[in-house]
Amino acid sequence: SALNNFKQYTMLNPGPLAEYIGFTEEEVKKLCDRYERDFYKVKKWYDGYRLGKYHIYNPNAVVSLMMEGEFRSYWSETGSYRIIVPLINMDFDGLKSAIIEMLAGGSVETDVTSFQNDTVNFEDKDDILTYLIHLGYLAYDQKREMAFVPNEEIREELFRAVKKKKWNEFIEFQQKSFELLEATLEMDGARVAAEIEVIHTHYASAIKYNDENSLSSVLSIAYLGAMQYYFKPVRELPTGKGFADFVFIPKPEHSLNYPAMVVELKWDKKVETAIKQIKDKNYSDTVKQYNGDILLVGISYDKKTKKHECVIEKYPLDK
Repeated sequence: SALNNFKQYTMLNPGPLAEYIGFTEEEVKKLCDRYERDFYKVKKWYDGYRLGKYHIYNPNAVVSLMMEGEFRSYWSETGSYRIIVPLINMDFDGLKSAIIEMLAGGSVETDVTSFQNDTVNFEDKDDILTYLIHLGYLAYDQKREMAFVPNEEIREELFRAVKKKKWNEFIEFQQKSFELLEATLEMDGARVAAEIEVIHTHYASAIKYNDENSLSSVLSIAYLGAMQYYFKPVRELPTGKGFADFVFIPKPEHSLNYPAMVVELKWDKKVETAIKQIKDKNYSDTVKQYNGDILLVGISYDKKTKKHECVIEKYPLDK
């Protein structure tokens, strides 16, 4: 008879096999001790998959790193990924915007329940994102029902993939993001406000223009260009009518030329409020561990006029 009565375990439902799908965090820590690798850096590059209660690492990447000592992408593009490239290029169901947001460190709400393991007839964007989760290109937060790029290795691989496929709109957007980053590093608040305003106008739909989650997404994608020099921003959940800090920590190889950045976004409040809130808050452990320069970036948005303002200050962290 046909095969029946079997149990299927996946990246979304790993069941009792969760800890065996890859290396657990404890296993990676032991390997780092044995091969004298920086666990904090390994975590930034290769962590991100959460299966059940476990942080899972790609065994191939971890073993390659331990043996070679080079932090880079050890991912191999699969034939399965090529199936969805044309769909990205045609912006199927808003897929381009979702990919840009996740590459910039954000998360995208995803319904994984409708996917039928059909790699030919995709019904909507959620089907494609779910497919990418199964392939390992994306990770999934079951509590928040959000998909995201899990780590620096996959982010680097996706950057290469979209460049290779000549996704011109992405390249143009990335260039605008580089210009915003440049203005931020030059502490040109007026220029930063103008750049954010343009991105906000063109990215957010009229219906959701004043929505808080939309504002958060705008800030994430606006600094897409920073991902070349910075790790994925550390972000807290939004509260009230403002957003908690976006903390950008530069990758070690860029730490001498790029400062850490703490970005705060407020709406319907004075821009000075954003800066004050950053100063009044206790820094996260991530920032406390950082010994380089830090920029405080406060951005405010007026819901009625749709105008943005920005103030940037240097913060002399106590050494």
